[in-house]
Amino acid sequence: MPTPTSNGHASRMQIQEPRIMSPLPPSSSPFAFKEQQGRPPPTTQQTIAGKLFRTLFKGLLFSQLTLISLLVIVLTIRGLISASTHHFHLKKWYPPLLASVAVSGIASLAWQCIFIYNPSRAVKATFWLSPILTCSVGILLVLIGSAVDAGIGAVFVLFAITQSLYGCWITPRIEYTDKILSLATAFPPARTREVVCLSIIVSVVYSGFLVTGIGGATSTRTNLDILFISVIMISLAWTMQVLKNVQQVAISRARYVNFAHGEDMDAWNAFRITMKHLTGSICVGSTLVPIIVFVRGSIRSVNLISGSSDEIMYPGADCFSTIANKLITLGNRWGFVHVGTYDKGFVEALSDTWKKLRSTTGLEKLIDSDLTSSLCFLSAVSVGAVSSLTAGIWMLLIHKDYALEVTLYAFIIGYFVGRVGLAWLQACVLAYYVAYSEDPQSMRFDGTIPQRIQRLQMLSAHRDNRELEVGRDREEDSYNNC
Repeated sequence: MPTPTSNGHASRMQIQEPRIMSPLPPSSSPFAFKEQQGRPPPTTQQTIAGKLFRTLFKGLLFSQLTLISLLVIVLTIRGLISASTHHFHLKKWYPPLLASVAVSGIASLAWQCIFIYNPSRAVKATFWLSPILTCSVGILLVLIGSAVDAGIGAVFVLFAITQSLYGCWITPRIEYTDKILSLATAFPPARTREVVCLSIIVSVVYSGFLVTGIGGATSTRTNLDILFISVIMISLAWTMQVLKNVQQVAISRARYVNFAHGEDMDAWNAFRITMKHLTGSICVGSTLVPIIVFVRGSIRSVNLISGSSDEIMYPGADCFSTIANKLITLGNRWGFVHVGTYDKGFVEALSDTWKKLRSTTGLEKLIDSDLTSSLCFLSAVSVGAVSSLTAGIWMLLIHKDYALEVTLYAFIIGYFVGRVGLAWLQACVLAYYVAYSEDPQSMRFDGTIPQRIQRLQMLSAHRDNRELEVGRDREEDSYNNC
């Protein structure tokens, strides 16, 4: 990506300019990879079961791409033939949705440009714009008029209110998020822009292709067509996850090399190696991580609503809290860094990475409160909302009957395109934390993380003391009442 002209938070000691380094031992250098030595490092030799598992998922990816492509082509042709018979208006259904897909690509590119040139304003703008745009989508759906539309619109409005409350709750953490983003993305690897732009273009073209199939199935509206649309949307979600994580693995690999060893690696070269050797592991991670993150997030949300994340107030909460903490060792984004760097299987990579993160005092709690994931999520929601408003308003003006479905399709597609566009941002932050966990004393890192850990420890100690005092007061009141 383009290098910003100035960045107040980036320390000169933090990021090293290109220079020649002495060769590192093959077992410790991320360059000891298939492209350099013909095999992975000895410590990461793959088991037969791991190879089969990754080969299975890689085959599953390409199989479903082939089958979905055939299905879309058949549905599109059938839809064109039967459109007049079923009174389906092709010229009213396709243009708004296809235009919204294009808008999602443009919005995604614009959003990340804002992050590059002014991270501080971009972070603050995300937490303000996302609820406003989401609420706008909800109002649009309510204006359509039917009870179903109003109900779904109310859900969007409730989601917007939740985002607003969340934005108020995490306000004290925004300053640190701004700093860590500035440090991690200060000098992106060479040719990062090409990798990101290619990923966005592929996601937009693939989404547009699937839209033609969805339109073909919508033209006849049978129960079987509903199943076809569901299958296409599931394929879209998984394929976009894989595309996002391919970019994430490639960029985090190149960024990790700089943070850990002071060497520079071309992002395009990392992307090529990732596509050639690591697709299977990425497919495994793209399947496990969304499921585990959703389950863990749901458990933590219930814990938070019931009391707090540390002091739960409903039966069985301790068990659920333990499950939530265990799930992160089975599926988390941090493992993608070692997948790209050391050619590890995803399960092995996430286990090793999480052990490293936990071995550094205070780092586990710090990354648990990191806002990068929330920032990328809400940014993607904003892109989805812009896409949804484009299609929804257009459809509301020309053909109200199609407004609901087209608005929802546009939102989902825009969300996934937005996630693909900002994957490089999250990759840089992941690489920064992982590299820090392996060598916290390195001169390439400034005092941002240690100072934040110290701050969190002070706040935790203060909260514990306050809870202890409250407990003593309750005991005294109980004793006096007796």
